[in-house]
Amino acid sequence: MKLKVQSSKLKTRMPNALKKAPAAVPGCGNRPEDGPQSRLFSVESILKMENTYGPVWVIAEQIDGHILTVSLQLIGQARKLAGELETSVEAVLLGDKLDGQPQRLFAAGADRLYLGDDPELALYQAELYTEIIVNLAQERQPEIVLVGSTAMGRELAPLVAARLETGLTAHCIDLVLDENGILEQIVPAYGGLISIVCPEKRPQMATVARGVFPVPELDEARTGEIIPLDVPADLPRRIQTLEVVREEPEGVPLESAPIVVAGGAGVGDVAGWRQIAELAKALNAALGCTRPVVDEGWAGLETMIGQSGKMVSPELYVGVGLSGEQQHMVGIAGAKVMVAINSDPQAPVFEQVDYGIVDDCREFVPVLIDKIKKYQENYHYQRRLLCILNALNCATSNCR
Repeated sequence: MKLKVQSSKLKTRMPNALKKAPAAVPGCGNRPEDGPQSRLFSVESILKMENTYGPVWVIAEQIDGHILTVSLQLIGQARKLAGELETSVEAVLLGDKLDGQPQRLFAAGADRLYLGDDPELALYQAELYTEIIVNLAQERQPEIVLVGSTAMGRELAPLVAARLETGLTAHCIDLVLDENGILEQIVPAYGGLISIVCPEKRPQMATVARGVFPVPELDEARTGEIIPLDVPADLPRRIQTLEVVREEPEGVPLESAPIVVAGGAGVGDVAGWRQIAELAKALNAALGCTRPVVDEGWAGLETMIGQSGKMVSPELYVGVGLSGEQQHMVGIAGAKVMVAINSDPQAPVFEQVDYGIVDDCREFVPVLIDKIKKYQENYHYQRRLLCILNALNCATSNCR
């Protein structure tokens, strides 16, 4: 794995344009058929060679027999990468009672699906899933493997990477190809963005959170090949998942909320955090936070937004008492309108939002809540965004 510093400053609304890759270069990678990298080829042999890139894989994930949104998003991105590499998109899906789900993956852009549909696979089993995927990868030799940064993916991806003796980049916020067709796995770090590449080992592996890439336009007319997978019978089951207990999120789910209110360490204390929660309730918004809020114990880890938390794409984002650290800001890059409230006029967050309010959030938020409630009495739900912006304007003017 190698690092390349890409920029010194994070741009939250970073374009996701892919760069054109040149023709495939034979002799790259660690697959036996490629040979050592110093191997020489004649011009004639190069011209006769077909594409040397393996397929682009997506390890799809399902819960209760339904494909997760992040899997469709990754299929869409895999389709773009595969188009530049002139190779195919393949998905691996493990579970039980998956009737109808393969077509969703084909509609999103998959060409081939390796399907393990068996009661043994109904619940995620770390050892079993790893064994199936590793054996399949060793046989099919994928060029790239993309995994959703979910609870399952964050455990499964490193297990697979370790078994395949290859690199893995977690929490990527973009994936592009360099001039040699190598995957640049972009993550925020060192005060900017860096590109991590894996030029020698294969497959190149990355995890990506939901919301980083859009859901592709589904083409229900697309079809693909389904290859059934067998469950290994002789695998020792040292650890087994017996039951999954899911907690229902309180309030509006972050990932699908049209309005998100997030609080940072600047809210001060538990009382200040309760004000942020009240603001979210007044807006019928989802409530999110930054890492310091979780560390203080004011909110749970499931509400954290950012590189190692959740990615959101709301119509309106309101950030209160947060400085604008890149680890959080990458999580809101898809927001349509962004508002920040901070008492420090030099806070980096003001460089990355549409509207900035310099004020003590503990004094400003109660006024804003009051104005929002008054405006909501006079405006229909469909005009709620206008209502909120008017309330913000009124709260910052002599209406206070």
